[in-house]
Amino acid sequence: MHPDPAFRPKDDDLAALLVREIGFAAIFAGTPDGPRVAHVPVLLSDDDAALRFHIARGNALTRHLDGATALAVVQGPDAYVSASWYADADQVPTWNYAAVEMEGTAHRLDDAALIDQLDALSALHEARIGATPPWTRAKMSPALFGRLTGAIAAFELRISAWRPTIKLSQNKAPDERDRVIAGVEATGHGALAQLMRHLGGGRERA
Repeated sequence: MHPDPAFRPKDDDLAALLVREIGFAAIFAGTPDGPRVAHVPVLLSDDDAALRFHIARGNALTRHLDGATALAVVQGPDAYVSASWYADADQVPTWNYAAVEMEGTAHRLDDAALIDQLDALSALHEARIGATPPWTRAKMSPALFGRLTGAIAAFELRISAWRPTIKLSQNKAPDERDRVIAGVEATGHGALAQLMRHLGGGRERA
């Protein structure tokens, strides 16, 4: 989390919105073998209090995660910011980005919760891509589905702290922000440019 309070979102719902929109996180925790990470699709509960995910049973994190304090990190768009884009020459390069950290205690879920989680994940993302008809596990052999789910374990992270960072040049003057927006867009980072316009104070284009 960046220490500058200028990069804390003012909208309390923004962090949860980013988690839902991106839907993919890195889960970090300490283990007897050292720190480990898993990269997983995630589901945020309706009340924003819990993050659900599943990990391969063979992952080095899986056997140590139940009851452990863990950190989930969702990364949004990011881009390098050249100091040459500023009118003020007395500047240094930096990086703009959006990221959400969620800390909490992880608990392993039972097999029924795992199936519910997988059904919810596929239903959500099949709807997003507009699949007609959407994929469901009913299309699979139950035996094969059972073997595949036997290789993964479901968890829930009960969130005790949210730490979002939305660093979009909010600490710069409006004209400087506009130049940075133009720069990141010209270098192929359109999603970050849009975030900067809507959240970082950049002017809307006509």
